[in-house]
Amino acid sequence: MRMTGAEVRRAARSGELTTQTSGLAPGFLQANLVVVPADLAFEFMLFCRHNPQPCPLLDVTEPGGFVPFAVAPDADLRVDIPRYRVYQNGTLIDEPTDLMGWWRDDLVAFLLGCSFTFETALLDAKIPVRHIEQGRNVPMYRTNIACKPAGLFRGPMVVSMRPLTPRHADEAAAICTRFPLAHGAPIHRGDPRAIGIEDIDRPDFGDPVEIRPGEVPVFWACGVTPQAVAMSARPPLLLTHAPGHMFVTDVRDRELLDRWAI
Repeated sequence: MRMTGAEVRRAARSGELTTQTSGLAPGFLQANLVVVPADLAFEFMLFCRHNPQPCPLLDVTEPGGFVPFAVAPDADLRVDIPRYRVYQNGTLIDEPTDLMGWWRDDLVAFLLGCSFTFETALLDAKIPVRHIEQGRNVPMYRTNIACKPAGLFRGPMVVSMRPLTPRHADEAAAICTRFPLAHGAPIHRGDPRAIGIEDIDRPDFGDPVEIRPGEVPVFWACGVTPQAVAMSARPPLLLTHAPGHMFVTDVRDRELLDRWAI
């Protein structure tokens, strides 16, 4: 299904779309959402600055604000994502289709880059994207790679995985290097145990995908990292997108090439 970012948001807002967004709105920047109370916002911004590969910062709202003016000025972050998650003291307690019942005037929303953004460029280069082929959510895993802490926020990096042949892995790395706001180049390829993943067929988030003969798993830093951090750091409240259910912006992916900030 080919949609624009605005069409994806309208479908999510109306309740017509509740599925993951990989492959939707090709060519449009997708984003992770993290919402924290204002008294933790500076610490979380520092966490993003300390960990730009898993948490490339795209936009930040004022306290109580829910419109991401830099990337989608007619959007509402409370209702324009297909599914959300609510964490209290590090425990996942709800997965609503909107945040209206959870929103407060002291909340600050952060949008972080997403690897779904560069998938259009991979497909254009004839590099297969297995989870799109199989109609699944991308597999995501906690690793043994520690993020650089900032205040309360500390914990492991999460990675997404796409199986590729060695030649395609080299080509993908060259392409993704030009998308630093969508996590950039892969951080690891090959043996998943080297980064603390014991069972590649049991992702911590998302769905498993087939790894075919001659392919190796290739891992990118992932914007679900703040959710793993929330489980470790246990902030009193953290609101996010559900893994794979992204906020789709009005920014075209070609506008991101080689940029570190919007």
